[in-house]
This record gives sequence, C-alpha cells and structure tokens, in this order.
Amino acid sequence: MLSLQGAVAEHEAVLASVGVEAVQVRLPEHLGDLAGLILPGGESTTMRKLIERWGLRQPILELARRGAPILGTCAGMILLARHITDGDEPVLPLLDVSVRRNAFGRQLDSFEADVAVPVLGDSPVHGVFIRAPVVERVGDDVDVLARLEDGRIVAVRQRNVLATAFHPELAGDPRFHRLLTTMAGAYLEPAEGTGRRHHPIRRGRLEAAR
Repeated sequence: MLSLQGAVAEHEAVLASVGVEAVQVRLPEHLGDLAGLILPGGESTTMRKLIERWGLRQPILELARRGAPILGTCAGMILLARHITDGDEPVLPLLDVSVRRNAFGRQLDSFEADVAVPVLGDSPVHGVFIRAPVVERVGDDVDVLARLEDGRIVAVRQRNVLATAFHPELAGDPRFHRLLTTMAGAYLEPAEGTGRRHHPIRRGRLEAAR
C-alpha cells in the first residue's frame, strides 16, 4: 500500500479478508521486491506532492515496467492517467486515458451505485463514489471494465495496471483485490522457458503498495 495519505486502512482490511498482509510504502526502499502496488483514494494533489517529495515516482514506474500489477482507486486513477483534463501534469502516466477530476461534483454529491464489472462475475460491484473522477477517453490498448448506466467509464485496465473511479474497499467488496493478487501471483511465476525468477512471496502475503 502506498501509505502517504488516503484510504490506506480500508484497503488493508479488504486485503486481510482475502488472506493478504499489506506492506506500507512511504519511501523508495519500501518498494523493494513487492509483488504489486495499490494507490488508494485520497487527495490527488497531496499525493502528487508527497510522491515527488519522497522520490517515489521513478521507482513506482520501474515496478510497473517490470510487470508488477498496479491498482489505483479514485485519486489513484488520477495519479495513473496519462492525461488529466484540468491541465495538471501527469504523475504516473501508466494508463493511456484522459481523466476528469471531481466529475460528479463536490463532496455533497457523493453517491453509491451498483456497477456491472463482467470480468469479476455476474453480480455487480457496489461502488462508492466520493468526489470521483471519470474516464473521458481511452487509448486503443485500454480495456473498459465498467460503465455507469449513462455510459460513463468508471473502471479500466491496461495490461498490468487497473483503475477504478470508485472505492470498492469502502463497500468491503474484495473482488478487485482478489484480481490484483491473482495478477501478482502470475507476476511472481517465472516465465516458461526463460528461467526468470522473481522474489518469492511468503504464504498468505501479498506485498502491495498504496
């Protein structure tokens, strides 16, 4: 968990429910041999400043380049976007998407909705939208995982990077976290015929980062 600011404890609780103990990341050396990273919801401007202050940007980009899965929720989606429509410079431009911040209005306009995410099964995910962003453009290599009933895109995936505009962790739904752990397990396995090996993961533990 990238633990600079935001909904760290809520993500940790969901990870614990699926048998995973999170490692809190605040400095580059905490990234180490992690099997995955979570960028939680929070205040994207504050998180941007802290990522730069503590020199986390390049180490996170390198972790993603190696193929480790990354999950960003709400503010985490903003941090991962290649383009932010209000003109802010991208932070970790790993998703070929354009994102608009606070797309649904202010804090008082927060809402909850069931969102169909076919890749996670037939039953919808209960999404909590708090000053949430929305995806306004996706690149050719980006898979749309979920839309609201009005068609607005609220979850995407590009190779090893996932992002949601909502907070699945606040609803206690573990399915995105289970998907992340499955991707992390695949990342840790040596590629067949290559002999490449990653740092072994301890049983019952996924090292993830906010």
